[in-house]
Amino acid sequence: EHAVKAQSVLPYFSKWILVSCGVSLIALGGYFILARPPLLPEDLRYLGSSAIQVQVLLPRLASWLQSVFTVMGGFMAGCGVLTMFVSMRAIPNRLNGTGMALGAAGLLTVVTMSSANFMLNSDFKWVLVAPSIAWLLGLVTYWASRRAESAAKSTPKMQVNTPRP
Repeated sequence: EHAVKAQSVLPYFSKWILVSCGVSLIALGGYFILARPPLLPEDLRYLGSSAIQVQVLLPRLASWLQSVFTVMGGFMAGCGVLTMFVSMRAIPNRLNGTGMALGAAGLLTVVTMSSANFMLNSDFKWVLVAPSIAWLLGLVTYWASRRAESAAKSTPKMQVNTPRP
């Protein structure tokens, strides 16, 4: 009975956790496209320069970075759309390879982003670890649901004899 309950509840949780990861990627992509300034205070600290010094030395850097962040934001949002689609369609249909694809996507996106922010000692490193944790939680619940499904299939079913009239 435990395996049957896990088999029905866990895919629901994994689907919605990973859908929320897709939504967060779309939102983050939108931020990069629409609102992210070319240089954050932490960028200037890393460079060891002031905004005025950077503007004087590299007057076209801000417009260049805006283009770079627009492209990056588009890729983030696009990955979010695909994550939502895979989560909504592949998880409920139990398509083979779903866990591997979502695991690789999470590793290459949110885990890479989070680890880079820790390496740079970003002001946002602790906020940006949250998507990695959410992605991991979604994958763990997905894989647990697959195990529960396998256990339910391998457990012999008890036949109940119903009296015939």
